[in-house]
Amino acid sequence: MRKKRKWELEEDDPAAGLLNLFDVWLVFAVAVLLATWTVTRNSEASGTPVKNPGEPDMEIVTQQGKEVETLRMTNNQLTGEGERLGTAYRLKSGKVVYVPEKKK
Repeated sequence: MRKKRKWELEEDDPAAGLLNLFDVWLVFAVAVLLATWTVTRNSEASGTPVKNPGEPDMEIVTQQGKEVETLRMTNNQLTGEGERLGTAYRLKSGKVVYVPEKKK
């Protein structure tokens, strides 16, 4: 009588593939929940869109949580004392880049 080999001892289980499929769906569900949480969290973050940049009717919309504030540009000049913080450059693409000055 001969010894049974390893592959002969194993029985075929038709449900074994379903367990692997369950693991895949569990990982997928966690990924969807994480993505939903990230999108929800980012939508509550503050944002600063600018409407009509560089135009006389330019508006800056600021949002802190659910509170939204709209700032409209005017031609009025402000006076007072202060310190220079840096320089702003407008690129050819229209974007504005702020470069802070180095403190001495």
